[in-house]
This record gives sequence, structure tokens and C-alpha cells, in this order.
Amino acid sequence: MEFSAYAFIGLTGQEISRFEIPWEGEAPAMEAIHLEGPAVETDRIRYLKETRGTAPGDVTDAVLDGGVLKITVVPATTRADFTLVIGEKRIGRGEFTIHTRTVDDKFARLEEGRVMYRLYTPEGSGKRPMILFLHGGGNGGYEGERDNEKHIITDYGPVNFAENYPDIYVMAPMAVEVRRDMRNFNMNNSFANSDSFNVPGYGWSRDYLGLVLDIIRRMVAEGKVDEKRIYVTGMSMGGAGTIRAMSVGSDLFAACVPVCPTMTPETFSILKSMRRPVWVTSAYIDHTLYRHKYLVDAVMSMRDNGNNNAHLTLFSPEELEKYDIAITPNLPYPKLFSENHASWVPTYKNEYGIMSWLLNQTKDE
Repeated sequence: MEFSAYAFIGLTGQEISRFEIPWEGEAPAMEAIHLEGPAVETDRIRYLKETRGTAPGDVTDAVLDGGVLKITVVPATTRADFTLVIGEKRIGRGEFTIHTRTVDDKFARLEEGRVMYRLYTPEGSGKRPMILFLHGGGNGGYEGERDNEKHIITDYGPVNFAENYPDIYVMAPMAVEVRRDMRNFNMNNSFANSDSFNVPGYGWSRDYLGLVLDIIRRMVAEGKVDEKRIYVTGMSMGGAGTIRAMSVGSDLFAACVPVCPTMTPETFSILKSMRRPVWVTSAYIDHTLYRHKYLVDAVMSMRDNGNNNAHLTLFSPEELEKYDIAITPNLPYPKLFSENHASWVPTYKNEYGIMSWLLNQTKDE
């Protein structure tokens, strides 16, 4: 017996909006159906219910259709565990097959050598632009443990590019990561020694990026990708990877958008000397407390050196709250900084026309 859940990629990543359960007998009352568990039992969810009367996980409809009980809910994240309760029946997350819009049918699972990646291919013939997306730390896999899915369902990003800009290629590779506690790493790491954590072959290292970019060069040679309109973006570790990719592939990219990039002596040096169009974004403050000093210095250096197409946006608390980021009152600072990190949401939702700007850049020969 298959229990199905239907999801899409929303502002918090993969979000379930509907369940379908084989059902015999009469339909249960809506009051007998609810979600429970860490996914819906948080201070944020309670605050939303208090202030708006509804919150993720709330049941909005339940219909029995041909022996299938179809339950609609306010979209709820799959980042944490949940249990669907129907009267006396309890169905855990692990019992559901989750079907995700666009991910399942439009992002091919591909692997070339060491590079495991997902690729959205636009319809039609002729050369098309491409966005290369580099995921953040903790969203990849470890040696022998990459599933070629986590990196595109965890955050708002590549799937939404494909839905909003269906005329372009979207390439989303998965990096192999070194095991570490990312929260403690970010809060306790210092700028001066941060390059010491770079490990060749892991994360968005120069050697691994070189292999990723070789795949793009092949697609250019095959006449699939427009060599004048290739873009790169990513967040956090992937923001640093975006900066590094502009050095490894200086011949490839028309422009880049590094989002809350990890700043180290290496990425700072690359960024401040960049000559191509770049728009850097971050929150006004997040869990790497020194990030903003080096972002501001780098963008000022680029502009002082004649790069007038270098931009910086630091999203304010009000701009983040527009997307329900860090809205719970009186958050402890570590939690506030962690939630603020999701500055990719307003960036990829095209605040200030950032994505429109990116896709309008063309590489001069």
C-alpha cells in the first residue's frame, strides 16, 4: 500500500502540500486529521498561528475520491520529521513516497567521472543560456553517500530557476563534503585561518570546479549552451564556490551572484580583483559575523579599480521579514543569525531585479 505526498520547492526548500492515502469506508472529519512532529511544532509555527490564524501543516481540505483520501495542507517543510495523524491511524514521514514538482520529471540525474549533478534542459533547439548553481555547506554528500537529490530540494534555488526561467539550462552539481559541525564551524571560525579548512577535492575546491566547468565547456562545444550567457551563483559555501569559479573559469562566465559567500583570504583576494559583472548579496548580519566587512571592502575595491558593474546588497530586517525570515520575536542572537543566513530567498526572488540583471549580462569576446 503506497502512501504518497506531493511537494514543491518553496521558500524553505521542499514543502509538502498534499497527501494521498488509500482509504476504505467513509471519509474522516477534517477535525480528526492533523500533522504533528518537529516540522510543525516550533516557536515559529506557533507565532504564525497566533498572528495569522494559520500556519504550515494546517489541514485545509480532506476529500475521499475513488478510495483515495486526498488531504491538503498549508505547505510544510520536510527538513524535519512529521507524522500524519488520521483518527487512530498514524503515518510517519518514512512511510510516504514524496513526489516533487519539477524535480522528478525535469531534472535529469547525471554523473560524469567524479561529478554527480542534476540538469534541467530547456525545450527547443539552438543554443541556450545556462545558470550554474553551487549549493551551500551541509547540502552535499560525503564519500560514498551522495544521493544526487539533497542539494536541489533543500533550499529555494535551482528548481525555482527552471520554473521561473524555463528557457535556460540549470546545472546543479553536488559536492563531496568533509564532515564537520557547520554551525560551530561558522560561529567559531576566524577569517585569518579560514583557508586552512580548504581540502583539495572536497567542497567547491578548484580541482573539483575544474571538472564541473569541463562539462559546461563540452556543452558549449556541442552547440547546446550559449557561450556568451553562462552565469554562476550559489550560497554560503556555494557563494565562495561562485567566487572561486570566476577564477577557475575566467573564460566562461558572463556574470555571477555570490550569495552570503564564505569569506576567506582566498575568496576575498579573488573577489576584490574581479573585473566581470558581479552582484554580491547577504543579510545585514548572519552567522559569520565578519563576513560583511570583507564583502564591503571587496566591492569598494572593485569599484575603485574601475569595475562599475560590481554591486552589493545587504538585506535589512524588514526585507527579510517580507519572506518570513527571522520573524519570531526575541530570537536569541545565534538563532537570529542562523535564520538571517537565508538571504538567497530574496535574492532568487529577484529583489532589486538581481536575477533580471544577471540574465541580461552578456560576455564580451
